[in-house]
Amino acid sequence: MKLVRYGEAGNERPGMIDADGNIRDLSAHLADVAGKAIDPASLESLARLDSNTLPLVDGSQRLGPCVAGTGKFICIGLNYSDHAAETGATVPPEPIIFMKATSAIVGPNDDLLIPRGSQKTDWEVELGIVIGRKAKYVSEAEALDHVAGYCVVHDVSERAFQAERQGQWTKGKSCDTFGPTGPWLVTKDEVPDPQNLPMWLKVNGETMQDGSTKTMVYGAAFLVSYLSQFMSLLPGDVISTGTPPGVGMGMKPPRYLKAGDVVELGIEGLGSQRQQVRADG
Repeated sequence: MKLVRYGEAGNERPGMIDADGNIRDLSAHLADVAGKAIDPASLESLARLDSNTLPLVDGSQRLGPCVAGTGKFICIGLNYSDHAAETGATVPPEPIIFMKATSAIVGPNDDLLIPRGSQKTDWEVELGIVIGRKAKYVSEAEALDHVAGYCVVHDVSERAFQAERQGQWTKGKSCDTFGPTGPWLVTKDEVPDPQNLPMWLKVNGETMQDGSTKTMVYGAAFLVSYLSQFMSLLPGDVISTGTPPGVGMGMKPPRYLKAGDVVELGIEGLGSQRQQVRADG
């Protein structure tokens, strides 16, 4: 099942993608794609609906972030062995964790804004894990029981803000529009192996990233379990799990985004995104 949120920013409505790729309205069945509605048990009930009986939505609608009510946007750094190699970093003995401000979250096709003073805005296609049920001190074996599904996340990064301005990575990861999420929340039953998903990213039609979740150091189940030892994971929380090689920072010479660029990215089975890059203010 593929769940969406569509409509104007701040006023999105819940929807489902039918077998023909059309949006069907779910407003009669849930208020939003959030909270108890994305508990795995609730999702099982939604899956029993006949999408053909739901109101058909005009396909030209804007898509919003695929999940609402995100309290934590947790990111994992250097989680692909081949990406660590391209940046000259060593694979960490435990996951590197940092937070991305939830105010960075936007729809999958919204404009990507280069912040004032930025000269090193970079791209990163990532697998997102969406929590559907509270997870606290869960084992790796039971971790995925707490997952609603998966989505595409674009973990946009300003490398100078991240690494050259001292302090933590968060300020280079949290600028407005630096967290496009979606297009869909794909329930976990449609993703039997989250560790075998091809992923890609293009800038102005040129392929920059062409990788797979196969090269993740720490997989989805491990990450949910690991994080739950330190904090409660709650419905709507998003874990962005790291990126494969091909980021601008790793190129020789480095290459970064500029106003006028177009970024396209996607993960097999989870959909794709497209962002027009422009300057902020």
